Amino acid sequence: MGPVDALWHVLNLFAVATLTGVLAAGGAKLLWRRQLARVAFTPLAMWAMVGPSVMVVAGLAFFDRDGRMLTYAAMVAACALTLWWRGFGPGSR
Repeated sequence: MGPVDALWHVLNLFAVATLTGVLAAGGAKLLWRRQLARVAFTPLAMWAMVGPSVMVVAGLAFFDRDGRMLTYAAMVAACALTLWWRGFGPGSR
């Protein structure tokens, strides 16, 4: 595998986590407009990408492969937890 192929593998590994974080942050900003008015979208989306990215790496390390349904469920839970933490919880201050 060459360096370009390795780059594409890494980008595709984190593509689902990135898309999940951006869509979840956008949906949260739309659903809770007033409560999240003081929280900027970019930091919220970045933090919402961190949780699923950690779960992708943990799922890859635990299951020795990518794409397990338990990993995707953990990604959604981690995304929701980080959105709550940065939007409403102690990390929002």
